[in-house]
Amino acid sequence: MLVILLTSCFDDLNVTPINPNTVVSEKLYKTESDYLRGLAKVYAGFNLSGAIGPDGDPDFVGFDEGFSTYFRGWWNAQEVTTDEAVSRGDAQAGLPDFHFQSWTATNSYLAIIHARILYNIAVCNEFIRNATDTGFPAVDQYRAEARFWRAFYYWHAMDMFGTSPFVTEEHTPGAFFPERATREELFSYVESELKDIDATLGEPGFQYGRVDKSVAWMLLAKIYLNAEVYIGESRYDEVITEINKITTNGSFSLADEHRHNFVADNHTSPEIILPIMFDGNHTQSWGGATYLMAGAMGGGSIPAEQFIGITAQWGITRTTSALVNLFESSDVRATFWSDGQTLEIEDIELFSHGYMSTKFKNRKLNGDLSDSNNGTHPDTDFPLFRLADAYLMYAEAVVRGASNGDMGTALDYVNQLRTRADASTLGALSLTELLDERARELFWEGHRRTDLIRFGQFSDGSKVWPWKGGVKEGVAVNSCKDVFPVPATQIAANPNLEQIEPCYN
Repeated sequence: MLVILLTSCFDDLNVTPINPNTVVSEKLYKTESDYLRGLAKVYAGFNLSGAIGPDGDPDFVGFDEGFSTYFRGWWNAQEVTTDEAVSRGDAQAGLPDFHFQSWTATNSYLAIIHARILYNIAVCNEFIRNATDTGFPAVDQYRAEARFWRAFYYWHAMDMFGTSPFVTEEHTPGAFFPERATREELFSYVESELKDIDATLGEPGFQYGRVDKSVAWMLLAKIYLNAEVYIGESRYDEVITEINKITTNGSFSLADEHRHNFVADNHTSPEIILPIMFDGNHTQSWGGATYLMAGAMGGGSIPAEQFIGITAQWGITRTTSALVNLFESSDVRATFWSDGQTLEIEDIELFSHGYMSTKFKNRKLNGDLSDSNNGTHPDTDFPLFRLADAYLMYAEAVVRGASNGDMGTALDYVNQLRTRADASTLGALSLTELLDERARELFWEGHRRTDLIRFGQFSDGSKVWPWKGGVKEGVAVNSCKDVFPVPATQIAANPNLEQIEPCYN
């Protein structure tokens, strides 16, 4: 099985592929454009499932190309496990277990997420190993971008699984058992990599969609904000330091309208720091924007083509009343479709139970259809990092006690977001209000699980939502659920691995 192969044997990087469309590294890296082609594969690891997309030449043989996209697995893990989303179907693969928080080490979705992390790290390693020709001045920058993505995926491993097999370009490709890195070791590695590549990355905003210095600062701020979870240490001063670099360099500003970040021409938003890019004709995927739009519509009750800009309606994903009820009536960020839907979810398998989200659209800011006008695959990019999140991270770090931040600035940042949304402004900040504001501003953007864990409300009973713990009213679950289990197949394949939470053994 590929899942076993990825852990126990990285020999897949040392064989000649039988696919005639594949070019091996010995023949590839001859010109600077060759390096860009290799770097494109590094970037494509997040949004595509194979060589051509949306299907037909997969990275993983034997898996459905929608099920096995990195974006889809990561998004489900971050959102469907929380109060922001529920999803029906895929019971055999274990998706309902995400919202019930009843997953085990044999969950198929967790197996593919873990395998995707390892695969994407392997792709980064292969590029870094070969990107050594100093005759091309830009290659050092390309190499730094690949190192960022490798650090990014190790962050996801640290955040979701708490541990990871550890392999870099220094490991010679071949059959061996990768050593296990602890959460503390992963934190130290990610931090050191991001700092080391800073001088080599491009300046903030040098090219839309490319990793630059501001992207590395954003990821540093994120690991520092969660440092108490990851390593048991407060690092809030460092959050302020990194966010200040982003907010003072002049490359980014809030979009005039919140919705500008989620439409087909959101590449023109001044707010997006790092997008995951999609194009209806050239970057097609059954994950990404397609999953967010088609998955959130169904049953014919919503005029999908007229309102969203696509015709595909899968009828999978909805919101919970816990999210909907966070918004005041004037807040324009409450982008939900209620016609034909019930607010409360009596049966998680009935798509009509729970409001649909209309946050992401394949129409431009002015209402026109996207340039590609593709009825299934949108042009809408996914805003992985954006300035609004940086503002909220700054505010949270100040409230949590950062000594180098300013409470007046923090309050102003939050009120700028609320004013843009036509919501009432706040007179003071609290952690409770900030957690709710993060949901209002950032829902369905892949932050919620990490946020709830940082606030101590993911597994315990201080915050419940419909069907948490498999009960309609919601109940607390075991705190071990704050990390996902290392898939059982990986544990069986690599004697160096072990669960960090005994409840999964």
